[in-house]
Amino acid sequence: MKVMVTGATGFVGLHCVRQVLAAGHEVRLLVRTPSKLERIYGPFGIAFDDVVEGDMADPSCVKTALEGCDAVIHAAATFYGGDDVLAANVAGVRNVVGGASDLGIDPIIYFSTVGCVFPGTGEMLTVDDPIASFSTTYGKSKAEGERLVREMQDRGAAITSLYPSGIFGPDDPVPGETSKGLRDSLAVVFPETRGGVAIVDVRDLASIAVRCLEPGRGPRRFMTGGHFLTWTQFADLCSALTGRKLRRVRIPGSLMLGLGLLLDQVRRIVPFNYPLTHEAAQYMIHLKPCDSRPVIDAFGIEFRPIEETLVDSIRSLHEAGHIDDRAAGKLAGRGVR
Repeated sequence: MKVMVTGATGFVGLHCVRQVLAAGHEVRLLVRTPSKLERIYGPFGIAFDDVVEGDMADPSCVKTALEGCDAVIHAAATFYGGDDVLAANVAGVRNVVGGASDLGIDPIIYFSTVGCVFPGTGEMLTVDDPIASFSTTYGKSKAEGERLVREMQDRGAAITSLYPSGIFGPDDPVPGETSKGLRDSLAVVFPETRGGVAIVDVRDLASIAVRCLEPGRGPRRFMTGGHFLTWTQFADLCSALTGRKLRRVRIPGSLMLGLGLLLDQVRRIVPFNYPLTHEAAQYMIHLKPCDSRPVIDAFGIEFRPIEETLVDSIRSLHEAGHIDDRAAGKLAGRGVR
């Protein structure tokens, strides 16, 4: 099977490509900057001879990348850039997922997010919860993309949607938001508030995506939320794994929301990429566990122990120079890949 992958230079895309190849499939990559591939994949001894240079927002480039492929994994998303984020991510869904559906490609794997159904209607987040409303352009782009995908699924398109939570694990090329959050918590201060965090290992997420590469299964949606910890449990576990007494600050939920609002206002004057927003603060203090039982039952899998995920995340951050020996504590050293 030839699988076209978007987002191959990102965290999820990297692990998907590696596991797609390990499963014996071929890949074609749609990437904006092919020169990044050697830096990201060279350490794993992987080189590519089927790469289309272009942007997911360019219909002609996407059409070229889709031609002759048997399956698609759409893992690309733009996080920063103001209103351009909304246009780019929605165009990516239309061009990649919609274009693949128009060509009759089966299966199509689409990475959504648990945020699309937050805060949900019950004690756990499920794939049947209504699509959420967002204030940030990235959130709006994911919600609009989710609407488009659900419309296609309602028409019978062979799209499998995966809803990951906070994605952790080794070898984040950037690093992304969750990796930066872990980095800052270990190196600076660990914020504790009400609510909690759902953690899924990027390797488990990629494994699920590869298991979904089955034609003829029709439209499907799977929550991939992994494990849920309160913020205090998360801090306690990181402290135990590193052997360090972490700096912690207890922040009431109302103050966390206020800080998020304040930073939103500051960004309108001085743009910066600090991850806390009012939307993110709501997510932090109101997040619930995710109902991932259907994906576990469908594929006979279990999410790997959260301790393994965090150990490998921390070691990888240290190896890449994102945290120093003090922050990594007794985990300073090479990560498990």
